[in-house]
Amino acid sequence: MAEWLHEAGIGETRAALVVDGAIVEARIELDRPGPRLGAVFPARLIEITVKGREGRVAFDGGEAMIAPLPPGITQGATLTVELTREAIPEGRRTKLPRVAPAEGPPRDGPDLLTRITASGIPVRTLHAHEPDALEAAGWSEGLEEAMTGDIVFYGSVGGALRMSPTPAMTLFDVDGYPPLEPLALAAAKAVAAAIVRMDIGGSIGIDFPTITGKAARAAVDAAIDAGLPQPFDRTAMNGFGFVQIIRRRPRASLPELLRADPAAAEARALLRRIERTPPPAPANHRVSPRVHAALRANPAWTAALAQRTGVTPIFESA
Repeated sequence: MAEWLHEAGIGETRAALVVDGAIVEARIELDRPGPRLGAVFPARLIEITVKGREGRVAFDGGEAMIAPLPPGITQGATLTVELTREAIPEGRRTKLPRVAPAEGPPRDGPDLLTRITASGIPVRTLHAHEPDALEAAGWSEGLEEAMTGDIVFYGSVGGALRMSPTPAMTLFDVDGYPPLEPLALAAAKAVAAAIVRMDIGGSIGIDFPTITGKAARAAVDAAIDAGLPQPFDRTAMNGFGFVQIIRRRPRASLPELLRADPAAAEARALLRRIERTPPPAPANHRVSPRVHAALRANPAWTAALAQRTGVTPIFESA
């Protein structure tokens, strides 16, 4: 059985596609201003970065790169654009969103609930007073994997993946014990599942153990293809065990989203636990200094918690 679990949390909306009791896709959409993917809105060309090909536009709430440029457009001109890639955090900087020329009236892009509803798979909205179906499916464990990059897998043999998002690509390093061929095959399935679960796009590199023989390497390639939905491009495993995958990257992956502001992510997870505490919910909470700072920077979150629980929370830095 497959169903989407949806939860309108504090500071974020959560969704997980659960199949046979396990999460196969985990998604978080932050409550923040700015257009979503697919939004159409007016903008003004403020810079031509590559003549006739690419530029930078300003819009209400930010800036974006635009390609291609409409023929004959000049700097300072106004135009209608569609958001084709959301802003993506990359270490200490954020990659600007991308837009393309568009026509028609302004519209917002679909939110997370709209997108999962459009999948045609049943959607169940969760409430804080109900049993925690997300947690039962492994929600916290999935977030921990995204934050730390440590992913344990099992198959005919067991092993571990070490995932490292970088500005250039997301890297997976495979670790385990011989025999190497079944280890690589199990790792290929685990990597494909992790890419789908965490919505990882862009350039992806996988460092498998070195295995000999074209047939063995082809079996690993086939396992990736079977577990990863199209569209994507992939190199064949080379003699050193390296495979590169290229996927569309329309928005930040779950690891990128959480690692961009770990303190805020930890604060939102804390608010979720407090909201789900059976009444009477405690009013006083001791938190780490970084979580305390994140909560102070987002007073609307604590206000929402008070409204939902009926208790005004008091957070003290530990």
